[in-house]
Amino acid sequence: MIKTEKWIKKNNYKKKYIFTIQKNQKFKSMFKIKSALALLLFIVILQFQVSSQVITKDWLIHSILERSQIKEEGKYLELNNGLISRKIYISPNATTTSFKNLVTGEEFVRAVKPEAQIVINNKTYNIGGLYGQSEKAYLENAWIPNFKSHPEDFQFLRYQVENLQPVINWKCNTWASNKKLPTGKHLKLFFKSSLLELNGIEVVVHYTIYDEIPVLSKWVTVENKSNNVVKINQIVNEWLAVVEDESSVTKLPQKLYIENDINLASNIYEVQSVHWLKDTAFTSQVNWGLETRCILKTYPTLGINIDVKPNESFTSMRTYELILDSYDRERNGLAKRRMYRKLFPWTSQNPIFMHLLSSDPVQVKSIIDQCAATGYEMVILSFGSGLDMEDTSMQNINKFKALADYAHSKNILIGCYSLFSSRSIGPETDVIDPKTRLPNKGALFGQAPCLASQWGIDYLKKLDYFLDKTGFDMLEHDGPYPGDVCASTKHPGHKGLDDSQWEQLQMQKKFYRALNAKGIYINAPDWYFLDGSNKIGLGYKEVNFSLPRPQQIILNRQNIYDGFWDKTPSMGWGFVPLTKYQGGTEDAILEPLSEHLSDYKSLMFQFYGAGVQACYRGPRLYDTDSTKMVVKNMIDWYKKYRDILNADIIHLRRADGRDWDGIMHVDPNAPHNNNSYKGLVLLYNPLHSTISKKISLPLYYTGLTNKAFISVEAGVAKLYNLNRDYSVDIDVSIPAKGYIWLLIK
Repeated sequence: MIKTEKWIKKNNYKKKYIFTIQKNQKFKSMFKIKSALALLLFIVILQFQVSSQVITKDWLIHSILERSQIKEEGKYLELNNGLISRKIYISPNATTTSFKNLVTGEEFVRAVKPEAQIVINNKTYNIGGLYGQSEKAYLENAWIPNFKSHPEDFQFLRYQVENLQPVINWKCNTWASNKKLPTGKHLKLFFKSSLLELNGIEVVVHYTIYDEIPVLSKWVTVENKSNNVVKINQIVNEWLAVVEDESSVTKLPQKLYIENDINLASNIYEVQSVHWLKDTAFTSQVNWGLETRCILKTYPTLGINIDVKPNESFTSMRTYELILDSYDRERNGLAKRRMYRKLFPWTSQNPIFMHLLSSDPVQVKSIIDQCAATGYEMVILSFGSGLDMEDTSMQNINKFKALADYAHSKNILIGCYSLFSSRSIGPETDVIDPKTRLPNKGALFGQAPCLASQWGIDYLKKLDYFLDKTGFDMLEHDGPYPGDVCASTKHPGHKGLDDSQWEQLQMQKKFYRALNAKGIYINAPDWYFLDGSNKIGLGYKEVNFSLPRPQQIILNRQNIYDGFWDKTPSMGWGFVPLTKYQGGTEDAILEPLSEHLSDYKSLMFQFYGAGVQACYRGPRLYDTDSTKMVVKNMIDWYKKYRDILNADIIHLRRADGRDWDGIMHVDPNAPHNNNSYKGLVLLYNPLHSTISKKISLPLYYTGLTNKAFISVEAGVAKLYNLNRDYSVDIDVSIPAKGYIWLLIK
């Protein structure tokens, strides 16, 4: 009640409602006679209104005050954070009966399923689950008490509630837009089996619900308290009968986005672990062939296949479930980006770096000095620089420790590159093709060593040793590419083909998590964001950098536009080769920099303007004082507007060389003061003549509702009234082959 009264005073509700009560004679009389009862009634009504306000706010714009909670009501456990809820019926066994968007009221569960599934010693067992639902198109609450459990399933024993603990003990040594780890609640459901062959096996199904975001995560742990070694072939850690979007056999449910730490997608391939399957038991579905894919299961496709010894435990992959409320691509992308920022805040780290092509101490110190002079924050000794992290000799360690010490004396971080894949080590080490039994033929990129070979195990130790002894701050890791399987039976890190993918993935994930906890920044080619990596390529084709510079400029803007639907600006790197790269003629390169200053500036502006760190790969950042000033001014501009430039991107118009193109950053949570901005717009003109026209800016996701002050660059701001769709129409003039930027307050 005290909190409510404070809220009333803060929001001027007390004055408003007391006035209403006094004005109404009926309430006035009741207020005098039954003041205590009236005040209580008033507070109850008000609390209902406050609660309604919390739930009806757009979570992508407003702060959500309600916090996660897990409560027991009768035979139900409910996870609830004001945005989503999941209800689990726990007697006579546990099963999810509801997974709901509390804002829209949309229900995602149409039928009950087991909470998980495990394959032990090649036999499949359900974990939890109730039976007896004949109609699978929808679920009535009245049916649930009549459902029965199956005696061969793992049975629910008890539950435990804890505060959320971090997956990674993240240490942040760079600039980041979010330095807070997520908060929430953790629920454990404990299961055991009455079957003799499963005596001593305890399964725990874990759920985490997070504050301020409609996400729930789930995973499974297995404790082997028996006297025997058990083989875990597979674990399905999520199994939901999801409401179908339509009867099409090709269109999957669109409002449940699933992410997990085995979904290691790149722009080349994907290791799959999210499975949308047919539900032939759903006989009332519209599709005559019963082929609608509306069963969700999450599990690694190739299985696990590892032995768990007595008194040891095993942890499955983690699945993250984001409930979406729209079919709009931009809104759904914003929701995914918010999930990465919130749950994996290391993805918001975004240091300013360049790629040096040399490891010669003189040149390294020179570029460190150039970085310090222009405002750069990190030097990466790139591929082709000559640095070898696998050389653990004292001579090599001392050489690079001295360079790291010099960089740190200038407040510059230093990183290095290491290649794992796309090379051969030897027949006893390389990936063995399961069909030919020959090395390398089964690798995703034609050739690669097996990470679980003795060489691979030693390789990770050498990288860790190098980083530890030199004091380097960053690793750019080229592989191991996930997905490789290896048929060798001689590698100490895996037994054979069946466990080779799982074991290699676990080794790499463990390595990245350990580096993240030490504060080492990680560029990696694949989607290891859930396990500690910081950045991936935004998406580009390397041979395009051999094209003439004007083409590169347009293509880069297309790459930026396309690369940030599901990523934040800090999650993707671009590429600007200052010297010849992947072929091409003189019209493709920027060196000498002073002779191509306009193109150099344009490339820097479009990347820094998008909040993207590009790999400026070459021998130097500047060659003359005029070049130095261009670089320094650009970095000064970027740092001045760094907060808003690292905010989410709204896609305005894709570059096509025919008309203007542009993007807009938005930050609805930016404070209302003169040093913060709700939006920043970048507009480009690819034509040889000025573009002057009226364009519409969609300002809904800035959080502004009625008015906006907009200035062209740092000029005088003009007041605009927002249209009913939260847009503003603004006249712009973009110079030929140039660009402008707008600030929104």
